[in-house]
Amino acid sequence: MRKCKICKVKFAPVHSSVQMCCSIHCAIKLSNQIEKQKWAKEKKVLKEKLKTKSDYQKELQPIFNQIAREIDKSSLCLMCGKKPKKENGCHYHSVGSNPTLRWNLFNIWLGCEKCNSWLGGNINGYDNEIIKYYGRDKWEYIKFDLVRIYKSLHLSIPELKELKVLSKKILKEVKELPVLTHNERWELRKKLNIRLNIYK
Repeated sequence: MRKCKICKVKFAPVHSSVQMCCSIHCAIKLSNQIEKQKWAKEKKVLKEKLKTKSDYQKELQPIFNQIAREIDKSSLCLMCGKKPKKENGCHYHSVGSNPTLRWNLFNIWLGCEKCNSWLGGNINGYDNEIIKYYGRDKWEYIKFDLVRIYKSLHLSIPELKELKVLSKKILKEVKELPVLTHNERWELRKKLNIRLNIYK
């Protein structure tokens, strides 16, 4: 006796020793399922082939934003100083104005949805909070030196694929870290930027 792949009823194979279904009705259902699975795999391959550089960048950004949020976990919004109702990974220099810094972890900090989305990044609050917790020197580094030091960023699709694998690994690691001090957060960003090796 065998169990039907569709309805799970036990049956004695009649047509073949490898018969997987109890009836033609179930066999048709199984055939449709197999075709759907086959098409899903083919579609996934096709979508991967059709992906542009922009598509890979869009996939990568949320991972980096989450890395920043995990580094800063349990901290207050770095723009308004309040506990975020909804946490965001917030760019000091926006991706639109400076795409080169989109994955620089010194440019991404934990903030709230309100400051990041409704208040357009709340840059004045960002300035005040960075100075408050990290000091004027580090604020000047973020505000002025990042733009000056990192002029351009041109990653190929293979490099973006590699970066995605590495960034996912790093995200898994930082999720396991305890809550860090402000100094530890700064130092970890420095180490991870080097490890990610984006700016060659």
